[in-house]
Amino acid sequence: MKQMRAPVLALLCLAPLWAGAATIDGAQLAVWWGVPFAGVLLSIAVLPLLAPLLWHHHFGKITAAWSLAFLLPFAVVFGMDQAWAGLVHALVDEYLPFVILLAALFTVAGGIYIRGNLKGSPVLNTALLAIGAVLASFMGTTGASMLLIRPLIRANDNRKHMVHVVVFFIFIVSNAGGSLTPLGDPPLFLGFLKGVDFFWTVSHIFPETLFLVGVLLVLFFAVDSWYFRQAGELRHSDPTPDSPAPALGIDGKVNLLLLLAVVALVLMSGIWKTDVQWDVFGTGVGLPGLTRDLGLIVVMAVSLWLTPAQVHEDNQFSWGPMQEVAKLFAGIFLTIIPVIAMLKAGVDGPFGPIVRAVTGSDGEPIPAMYFWATGILSSFLDNAPTYLVFFNTAGGDAATLMTTHAATLAAISAGSVFMGANTYIGNAPNLMVKAIAEDRGVKMPSFFGYMLWSFGILMPLFFVITYLWMP
Repeated sequence: MKQMRAPVLALLCLAPLWAGAATIDGAQLAVWWGVPFAGVLLSIAVLPLLAPLLWHHHFGKITAAWSLAFLLPFAVVFGMDQAWAGLVHALVDEYLPFVILLAALFTVAGGIYIRGNLKGSPVLNTALLAIGAVLASFMGTTGASMLLIRPLIRANDNRKHMVHVVVFFIFIVSNAGGSLTPLGDPPLFLGFLKGVDFFWTVSHIFPETLFLVGVLLVLFFAVDSWYFRQAGELRHSDPTPDSPAPALGIDGKVNLLLLLAVVALVLMSGIWKTDVQWDVFGTGVGLPGLTRDLGLIVVMAVSLWLTPAQVHEDNQFSWGPMQEVAKLFAGIFLTIIPVIAMLKAGVDGPFGPIVRAVTGSDGEPIPAMYFWATGILSSFLDNAPTYLVFFNTAGGDAATLMTTHAATLAAISAGSVFMGANTYIGNAPNLMVKAIAEDRGVKMPSFFGYMLWSFGILMPLFFVITYLWMP
């Protein structure tokens, strides 16, 4: 995070001048305020192809430069109070809880080593993806992804073709599998905080989830079986040989309990209601959220303390993937500030046509349009605030959305979770899985190369879901 220190410290030094920060009115913003955000996305997409060495060594500095390209002009045009309001809210209310949760799941899952040399056959691989899909709704897409991606890669390290295995893993475990409970994905957790019942999602989009995950598993089995039958698919030298074969088991079992502690802390922060909070330069920090974040930091420390060094060594655990995600998403969370503000402005903002497109001439919401609008924006923006934007656009009352407009809430929920798989930045685990795979020698597709996979496979399935379930 060194590259982010300069802009943050510069603004912190001036904090006393504008502690009473005002919120950002998206209706006052022009579309070009979204250029730095687009710059971050294009840098992630293009620079690894055009200038791989530059990107690999300086992606943090490039991301920081785009952040300054937003913060400094914004402070000049709208004043320090507006810039400070957006910065503090993005860092304190959104980025820090986000990165602390990711770091906790990354650390705890990295301390669990599934022992034994599993053989990456189509049946085993499909079974691991199915297990990951189930776990994702109970321990989060990040937790399930970090737990299973390493043993899945190790099981297939004697295979010539591994890219499709990781790509389908992102589709199924890092996204679609987390669509059934508030623990699965951040957008659904925000809905839970807004009053949506814990089991509402599973009772309303289970058929869509079952269809999507089921078809993806069948497609994966067919693709993996085809590759498995090709001559030269299995390498003569297995990086993790069978002899002597360690007994199948789990090392670092204490982290299983710590994983439950992470889930409990997240759930607690949504259930515990209290008026106790602190004002941090205009942004409220509630006691439940603060307790959750401090608890997660303690869980991380305990995991690092109790996990044997041999487990981390066997897992090839390193902080590289977490550092990459933390730096890139710091820039995304900062430069996305004006984009989210413009969306929140509704019909009065620059993105008014998008908001109007989801409402019929009779004033009633159109679920199919909500599904696609929420989904497409969630593919490139952070899917949690995008969920909230359309949740509020549809009325914002959880009781009404769960009953009268249940089809609309189901469309928003499905779109925000399912279509997070469309790009590497649609959901945080996508980028983390990519980084871990590359760290282990898998040559993952570029940003646009991955989109060829996602658009070619997922988009037809989304059209089928629209036809069958979205009126």
